[in-house]
Amino acid sequence: MPLTLLEYAPTSQNQRVANFEVPGDEQPRVFTTDNLLSASEMDMLIQAAYRQIFHEQQMLASNRQVALESQLKSGQITVKDFIRGLATSDSFRRLNYDVNNNYRFVELCVQRVLGRAVYSEREKIAWSIVLATKGLNGFITELVNTDEYNSNFGENTVPYQRRRILPQRVNGDLPFERMARYGKDYRDKLPRPSNQWLVSSGRADGLFRQGERFDFQAFIDRANWPVVAGLLLVLFLLIVFGLSISAAAVSPVA
Repeated sequence: MPLTLLEYAPTSQNQRVANFEVPGDEQPRVFTTDNLLSASEMDMLIQAAYRQIFHEQQMLASNRQVALESQLKSGQITVKDFIRGLATSDSFRRLNYDVNNNYRFVELCVQRVLGRAVYSEREKIAWSIVLATKGLNGFITELVNTDEYNSNFGENTVPYQRRRILPQRVNGDLPFERMARYGKDYRDKLPRPSNQWLVSSGRADGLFRQGERFDFQAFIDRANWPVVAGLLLVLFLLIVFGLSISAAAVSPVA
């Protein structure tokens, strides 16, 4: 029997504040197919969908879903189906799902699909259970079929970050694009430039680990002093050679 979604309570966020202000330039632009669109307007809507789901850092030609674009332009699928297709594509899986744990991936998807930040750790856990039990495709389908998605975006509107700016506040929330694609746990697994020839202990990350405080005794113990001495000797010889050339150039000719 499939598990039901764990209950969680909404918390105070900008998008839950009643909207009484007059729309202005600071409000997000809404892309929708509720009205008939020209070819150029449809292209802009598709670009907005890519920007929302992939963000600009991942908007590469290799990540385009040409078949989905064609179906959307011909009216075979809705914008909601297009969003679901982008979020379940191999490119999105490779760039976002494969490099994150379930909790962080849920946080990314709630931002990009529902247009808001997660309410709490409990919501993050609730959707992580759905992701673990139903897989990526089932999780995205559940997300776009929520009442929240349907009431805010429906079948024909591209999701966007809701109520990022409030008129009463000097500063708005940061755009979701500022959030890194993967977390610290994956970053620490990435290969680093090798400085092993400078380090006697064989470290791949230099004399000190990331976040480790500088300690003079550790510096003395870990440095590869034969290599350092050789570099200093070469530097000294270059300086002497340069000074000798300079002296010869300024000496009077007999």
